[in-house]
Amino acid sequence: MQMGFRWFGSGNDNITLADIKQIPGVTSIVWALHNKMPGEVWETHEIAQVAQEIKAYGFTMEVVESVNIHDDIKIGLPSRDAHIAAYKQTIRNLNEFGVKVICYNFMPIFDWTRTELFFPLEDGSTALYYEKDKIQDDPTEMAEYILSKQQEGNTFPGWEPERMARLDELFAAYQGVTKEHLWDNLKYFLEALMPVCRECGVVMAIHPDDPPWDIFGLPRLIVDEPAIKRLLTMVDDPHNCLSLCSGSFSANPENNVADMVRRYSDRIAFGHVRNVRHYPNGDFSEVSHRDCDGHSGILDIMTAYHECGFTGVIRPDHGRHIWGEQCRPGYGLYDRALGIMYMWGIWDSLERNKK
Repeated sequence: MQMGFRWFGSGNDNITLADIKQIPGVTSIVWALHNKMPGEVWETHEIAQVAQEIKAYGFTMEVVESVNIHDDIKIGLPSRDAHIAAYKQTIRNLNEFGVKVICYNFMPIFDWTRTELFFPLEDGSTALYYEKDKIQDDPTEMAEYILSKQQEGNTFPGWEPERMARLDELFAAYQGVTKEHLWDNLKYFLEALMPVCRECGVVMAIHPDDPPWDIFGLPRLIVDEPAIKRLLTMVDDPHNCLSLCSGSFSANPENNVADMVRRYSDRIAFGHVRNVRHYPNGDFSEVSHRDCDGHSGILDIMTAYHECGFTGVIRPDHGRHIWGEQCRPGYGLYDRALGIMYMWGIWDSLERNKK
């Protein structure tokens, strides 16, 4: 296992590379060009600037999260081929700097979806929260709430104000896009990319839908084990892989993430470890990485990765907001660092017992 840490870039993150360097065991920065809109080519000079910063601290940068996908590709419009061509060029450009894994998602319109970004927990911290009864027919209120929490200079990937200003237009464009249409469009996209991925040795690693069910009438695909199986068989190529997010999948109590790790370890290119607590009415909140604080099964998940000899990058996913830290929701320094130490504690114990 390699330990990664998501960093949003200079001027776009309160956390510095110098801060991250002090977290034991972190060797990889999970990064992106967050100023780029879906469909734009990531130019080599832009990548080079970030690479210089990351490598100056001795980190690797093999995982990008995310190169976002233009809606025309998801909808299946004739213009998708031009956007796919741009995506191919971005893959080639990233390959020049040692990138080997591209984490992406195929969620229509919205990325991760929450109804409360600073939900109070019993220990005095706050965390991301999903209240299912607030997800009704009209997404405007939820979108306005999330956008209102963006601090100047701190983007929320998947919630770009430029796109959210076009909500009505986007919903109209997705009218008639059924789940099967979305599957077909995902297959078309991946089949078009595979030759370039093979050429460059770059893996496309899809992130599960968050949460793993349809919202606002929009279909979502990567929601459970049968969906994983369908994805990996419909484009059966080792460059078509998973970014396995424990928090996204385990928002549905019926999903067993440790079983997914064991079953698909050869196609997991990147891992997110996040803990979720379920409430009886179907709501959920994010909690600390400690196993007993939530219901994701963090101990079992880390044991499964260890049993499978996982050598890729894993990062702590959303953490709580603790000790008064002012930070991007879910992405503070302190609780993610605690999560890293918890994961290393499990891993080191498993290594010792193996001997």
